[in-house]
Amino acid sequence: MKIILLGTGVAIPQKDRVQSGLIVDAGSDKKYNPVLFDCGCGVLQRIYQSGYRHTNITNVFLSHLHLDHCGDLLALVKANWLCDTTELNLWGPVGTGQWLDDLLAAYPYMQDKVDTRITELDSGQVVEVEGLEVECVHTVHALPSLGFKVTSGGKTMLYSGDTEPVDDIVKASVGVDLLIHECSFPDTFEVTNHTTPGTLADKIEGTPIGHIVLTHLYPQTRGFEAGMVKVLAEACGCPVEIGYDLQIIDM
Repeated sequence: MKIILLGTGVAIPQKDRVQSGLIVDAGSDKKYNPVLFDCGCGVLQRIYQSGYRHTNITNVFLSHLHLDHCGDLLALVKANWLCDTTELNLWGPVGTGQWLDDLLAAYPYMQDKVDTRITELDSGQVVEVEGLEVECVHTVHALPSLGFKVTSGGKTMLYSGDTEPVDDIVKASVGVDLLIHECSFPDTFEVTNHTTPGTLADKIEGTPIGHIVLTHLYPQTRGFEAGMVKVLAEACGCPVEIGYDLQIIDM
C-alpha cells in the first residue's frame, strides 16, 4: 500500500501546502487504481505532480463537506470528463448527495455529461474498493464528518479528517501501522472542532501505533513543529513527523 499526501494545508493559502487530500494505492501491479481521500483546492494539480493520471481516479472519499476538503471535486469531475472519463464513485457523510446536486445545479452543462454514483456513509460502515477495505470512523467536527481506517496487504492506515481528539479515533488507532491525524494548531491555541498536539497526546498516550504523521496544518504552526512532534512522540513512543505535500509513504 502506497500513500501520497497531496495536500497538508488548510483554507488559508501557504507557500508549500495546498488543501486537504491524499491518495491510497493498493498497487497498480495488481491492477488496482488509486483512491482519493478528500479533494480540497489545489489537489487536482498535486495529482498531476504526483505522477498519477487524474482519469485513473474514479473513487473518491470525502471526510466532510468543508471547502478545503472538497473544493476541487467538481474540477476533478470536469477534468475527467474532458478526457472522456465520466464515471465517478463518490463516498461521503450524510448530505453528500444533496451537496453535489446543488453544486451541479450551478453548472447545468455538466449534468448530463457525468455519471456520479453517490454513497452516503456512517460510522461503522465498511466499503471494499480497489483492493482497499475502508472502515468509517466517528469524528467530531462542525458538521457531519468521518475518519477512514484503510487496510490492504496486511497493513493499516487511519486518516482522521478534521476532528477534535475523540475516543473512536483512539480505539481505531490501536495497532495501526500509520495514523495520519490533523493537528491544526500548536498548544498556544485553545480550539474546538480541531486538534492540537497536547489534546491529541492526552487521548492517545500509550496507544500502540507504528507511525504518526501530522497534517491539516494552519500557518500558525510554523516555528512550533519540533515541539508538536516531541509532545506526541513522548506520549506514544513511536516516530512522529510533520507531513508535507507530495510526501510518499510506502507500507
